[in-house]
Amino acid sequence: MRIALFVTCLADTLFPEAAKATVRLLERLGHEVVFPDGQTCCGQMHVNTGYQAQAVPLVRRHVRTFDPFDVIVAPSGSCVGSVRHQHAVVARRAGDVRLASRAESVAGRTFELSELLVDVLGVTDVGAFFPHRVTYHPTCHSLRMHGVADRPVRLLREVRGLDLVELPAADQCCGFGGTFAVKNADTSTAMLADKLRHVVSTGAEVCTAGDASCLMHIGGGLSRSGSAVRTVHLAEILASTEHDTVADERGEQVVRS
Repeated sequence: MRIALFVTCLADTLFPEAAKATVRLLERLGHEVVFPDGQTCCGQMHVNTGYQAQAVPLVRRHVRTFDPFDVIVAPSGSCVGSVRHQHAVVARRAGDVRLASRAESVAGRTFELSELLVDVLGVTDVGAFFPHRVTYHPTCHSLRMHGVADRPVRLLREVRGLDLVELPAADQCCGFGGTFAVKNADTSTAMLADKLRHVVSTGAEVCTAGDASCLMHIGGGLSRSGSAVRTVHLAEILASTEHDTVADERGEQVVRS
């Protein structure tokens, strides 16, 4: 299958390993991954902060860039949520009915990574190996906006060597929410403190999720608190194999990330 990668701004600028891992994983499964170089921001942050008119050119560019492809994937539940639930609405409110129709068509072919793997490609065992104790944080957009449900967990359960431990109060927001963390810093910090407490309580070595934005927020909090728990994007875990492991100074196997 020929799959277009919608890289997202955050992965492109701050977390490229998540995007690279997505490509490695899909190519290992036998698919062709292409990167449309005309892509830019999908406009989510503009829409979420009330700048819908400014988002229209971004929606138009996104549609023009990805319309030629039958299948589109992004390692981000948040950005996929924007494409599916905001693009057509923004275009329609701007009076561009044709753009709204094309946006709906592109949205119907756009998938978050775990959705693509489970629902489109029909796999849960992707041949991954990740010998670590891991807990999973279901991000708000992926959980509530387009309902990835247990797909990431089903994928993680098939990863060899991985010890998956349940995260208490997993469905509670980590407090990031884009500009929410800036505009409501005290509330965001309190929500993050709850999330960090739950993550640490699992005894996990790694906290994973399908959104780099939430992992950035959680990872920053863990780092500032001096915790040894690290954050790793779901794509990086699923892309890992025995060939990615190296021996540490004690001779134990660890995975590069």
